[in-house]
Amino acid sequence: MMRAGIIGLGSYTPEKVLTNRDLEKMVETSDEWIRERTGISFRRIADECMATSDLAAKAALEAIEMAGIGPDELDLIIGATVTPDMMFPSTACIVQHKIKASRAAAFDLSAGCTGFIYALTVAAQFVASGMYRNVLVFGAEILSKIVDWQDRNTCVLFGDGAGAAVVSVVESGGILESVLGADGGGKDLLFIPAGGSKEPASIETVKERKHFIKMNGNEVFKFAVKIMEESTRKVLEKANLTPQEVDLVVPHQANIRIIEAATKRLNISKEKVMVNIDRYGNMSAASIPVALYEAFKARKIKKGDKVVLVGFGAGLTWGANLIEWSLSNA
Repeated sequence: MMRAGIIGLGSYTPEKVLTNRDLEKMVETSDEWIRERTGISFRRIADECMATSDLAAKAALEAIEMAGIGPDELDLIIGATVTPDMMFPSTACIVQHKIKASRAAAFDLSAGCTGFIYALTVAAQFVASGMYRNVLVFGAEILSKIVDWQDRNTCVLFGDGAGAAVVSVVESGGILESVLGADGGGKDLLFIPAGGSKEPASIETVKERKHFIKMNGNEVFKFAVKIMEESTRKVLEKANLTPQEVDLVVPHQANIRIIEAATKRLNISKEKVMVNIDRYGNMSAASIPVALYEAFKARKIKKGDKVVLVGFGAGLTWGANLIEWSLSNA
């Protein structure tokens, strides 16, 4: 088995900024309430003319450039998103065309906010087995188009963005271990009711606002704290490591209180936790790759460091990756 690791990273977030003060004018809320309950101050919002593939393509091209390869050297593209351009074809196929990666196979997977972890885990298997050498993984979302801007409990949480990584053969380190999990019994805790085969789009579903995100915030919160801790412990146990031996944790950026509660249970200091939720909000599948990119650019990660990516999402799903960082900052 070959070693699979990240050799390039990319990120893109839209220019438009939506502040808490802006939201005060839209729904009954306040800047203080949002910051105290979520840790969010700003979020990025895509232009109406932009599609998820536009954001993903920009992040992908940066990742490919950092990796030192050309688009024609990609063997596979895996897209993680809950806001695809359309039901089909896959957004990964559309990105393949936009970045001119004509040799690459392409498909999407849907695991909610855990999407990037799922996609990275799948990519690592293709590389480790020798089937493919260079796999592009992206997490990209335009959640502003599926948020109910009349629902103050959810519209304050989400933002738009994209992150990407190139997974390839590495000489040392790489993606050491992964854990994935799901519980379909929680399918009604975070979902969009209509638009699929169960309840196709109709005049009634639009009137009843069934094409927007619905969430049971209290139940998701309790689940998230528990599963973030458990997933981190499990992936570390597979490598015979303790939480204290981790150099950086990059958690899904859903809520600052979830992040703080989970890492406190793990006895991991704040200095070892990457947080950027204040500037972007919850970007679902884009959350972890954008945070990972920013941590690398800020030199919070160096070659040889042990890095944990951990998240949870609709499904319910969860997962974690343990990476021995092999990409140099130089």
